[in-house]
Amino acid sequence: MSESILVIACGALAREIIALKRQYGWDHLDMQCIDARLHNRPALIPERLQQKIHENTGRYNRIFVAYADCGTGGAIDRVLEEEGIERLPGAHCYQFFAGEQRFNTLSEAEPGTFYLTDFLVRNFEKLVVQPLKLDRYPQLRDAYFGNYRKLVFLSQSSDPKLLDAAKQAAMRLDLEFEQVHTGFGGLEQGLNEFVTEQEYGQEDSRLLA
Repeated sequence: MSESILVIACGALAREIIALKRQYGWDHLDMQCIDARLHNRPALIPERLQQKIHENTGRYNRIFVAYADCGTGGAIDRVLEEEGIERLPGAHCYQFFAGEQRFNTLSEAEPGTFYLTDFLVRNFEKLVVQPLKLDRYPQLRDAYFGNYRKLVFLSQSSDPKLLDAAKQAAMRLDLEFEQVHTGFGGLEQGLNEFVTEQEYGQEDSRLLA
């Protein structure tokens, strides 16, 4: 019987993790999410993560954290080192979706790049436009995005409606548009490796018994 696994995830990754769970048949994997809006207040993320970990300690065989560093300056890693828990690799979701090498190539080609994922395109008004008050004061566009040149849509799915919405976002911000299809990238790899590690660990235990 498979060991029970909890993934504590950023809400921005919930849809993708559910899709991976169905794809791989991870019935023994549960997910609990932390509000994605905390990315606007990253200093609060480590404490929320630790709280979630403590709430679930003893309820699962192992816990995995579906966050990158996410602007916390290493604070997430300090919490996870203390708790003995792994996380996704990378500095942010753009990097683990695209892969470190491809993301670095994109960044070096145009440092003034604004990135969107599927989640951010779906929530562009709520998470970008409204917090920056661009809906009420469009002239603030230059203050926030005057140094940007390009919007890169790192797409996880092949959804023409999302692609159109991403293009509209680029037009609204007056940025050149580019789509880079990443699929689930390092999210899929990181979760798959963690779950597989569980299965191999169990197999080794049975062989040694």
